[in-house]
Amino acid sequence: MAKNQQITPRFRTIDGLNIRYAESAPRDADALLLSPWPESVYAFDQMWPQLSADTHLVAIDLPGFGMSQRRDKMMSPHAMGEFVVRVADEFGLEQPHVVGPDVGTGTALFAAADHPGRIRSLVVGSGASSVPITLEGPLRDWVLSDSIDEYRDVDGREIVSQALDTIEGYDLPGEIREDYLTSYEGDRFVESMSYARAYPEDLPVLRDRLPQLVTPVEIIAGRDDRAVPPSNAEFLHDRLPHSKLDVIDAAHFTWEEAPSTYADLVTTWWGGGFSRV
Repeated sequence: MAKNQQITPRFRTIDGLNIRYAESAPRDADALLLSPWPESVYAFDQMWPQLSADTHLVAIDLPGFGMSQRRDKMMSPHAMGEFVVRVADEFGLEQPHVVGPDVGTGTALFAAADHPGRIRSLVVGSGASSVPITLEGPLRDWVLSDSIDEYRDVDGREIVSQALDTIEGYDLPGEIREDYLTSYEGDRFVESMSYARAYPEDLPVLRDRLPQLVTPVEIIAGRDDRAVPPSNAEFLHDRLPHSKLDVIDAAHFTWEEAPSTYADLVTTWWGGGFSRV
């Protein structure tokens, strides 16, 4: 299976950074898709045809993720939220939906909280949200360990390969897997950890903002997620005034493991579900 030919990554300079993106044909509605970690814009490969049928898509690798250039001061959910709004401005997206699985969860929520009315709706999930922090496995260590020096001598390809091996029920096409590995080779993965290591500082701030968030939010979580337990999704749902929670039969990589279910939930949400929450 080759890469979906509708996804053609390009690069664009945004706020002085070389950012990789993919874009679909114009439609009446817009959506901005934020790549999960440790993947890239190709994380949306299986869902791209369905999501782009009625919606103009712009998928990006956030700074420091995928193949986009990093800026150290942006490597936190709160700072990255500001960049997402800058991206929407750059592409002329007046009031886009935003899909931010995994690391995109905190970023998308901060963007909506700091800019009321700028974003039409959010789809988030599979990302650290709860306070105190509730994570498991290697991800917990990456976030909470006193030091990550032990990872600095490990090629990022090796760490990412181990993470990708936990994807259940789906064999990544070779070209896409290689794209993910190349995106984080050398020290790029360990440098991307700085975003997740900002969770202890940023998540309490986000928690206090959630009850005032006016943007409708769809939360999608994997029932068998062994990295980010579904309790993170429940934490959000309990505090967001306009939210919907769907826990689906998948592990952590919900968008890869249950793409049809995920895409159905997103398109139903875009089709009017967000306005009824």
